[in-house]
Amino acid sequence: MTPHHVTIVEVGPRDGLQNEASPVSTGDKIALVDRLSAAGLPVIEVSSFVSPKWVPQMADAEQVFAGIVRRPGTRYSALVPNPKGLDRALAAGATEIAVFAAATETFSRRNINQSIDESLANYRDVCARAREAGLRTRGYLSTVFGCPYEGAVDPGEAADIAARLIDAGVFEVAISDTIGVAHPGQVPRVLDAMLARLAVDTIALHFHDTRGTALANVLAALPFGIATFDASCGGLGGCPYAPGAAGNLATDDLVYMLNGMDIETGVSLERLSEASAFIAARLDHPLASKYAQAAAAVRR
Repeated sequence: MTPHHVTIVEVGPRDGLQNEASPVSTGDKIALVDRLSAAGLPVIEVSSFVSPKWVPQMADAEQVFAGIVRRPGTRYSALVPNPKGLDRALAAGATEIAVFAAATETFSRRNINQSIDESLANYRDVCARAREAGLRTRGYLSTVFGCPYEGAVDPGEAADIAARLIDAGVFEVAISDTIGVAHPGQVPRVLDAMLARLAVDTIALHFHDTRGTALANVLAALPFGIATFDASCGGLGGCPYAPGAAGNLATDDLVYMLNGMDIETGVSLERLSEASAFIAARLDHPLASKYAQAAAAVRR
């Protein structure tokens, strides 16, 4: 049944900005998060506590967390790869963390230099330590809809790994289309496999819009009762380890569509649009979001 309310996990400050070629200042990152908070986003992935050697755009994670104004009721999340990253996230005051696994061995090794089994063992420890500190852990499962190295991915095998993430201690798995190959004909097959192993309220979807199908994929998923979707303001994003990956599903486009369907999000489209316009002025390229483009044309 199509949900009456959808939770949007805003990943622009992390998944969006980590793939920008031009650096974005710490002050601008803080201002972006504050604008997204003011827009009513219920979950904002602020940054990631990974090695600056591998993702230099996230080297200022501590400073960003220290500078943001925290809105009551908003969850401020951070991506962590290991116990050291968890320690940094705890010290910075993250209210939720996320870990990232992959549905294929090659992507797992290229992305985090670990096998799938090794990564899940690592995350079991991270989840346990986070739980002791009072934090929930979210899990990402990359390359479910296709891998840049191995090609097609069996939905049943991906569902098995998703279930193992739940067993490791995550409360939710973001089933991810890392390279933007998913289409509405594929989404039901993947969700059938996932729902055979996982409860519907433990499944989120993370689409990229590389081939222009992200919104169509959301429409295909809603009748299954999926009520949590990742999105990025203005359509920022990509993945530095996935050749060909383009921007995420744009939060602006998603909210506009859901508003038209009378599905509640609690997000102010006007304030969200202002946040996207703010970050657009700090980048060296236009935003991918169609709504953001239309709003910019009106402003001119």
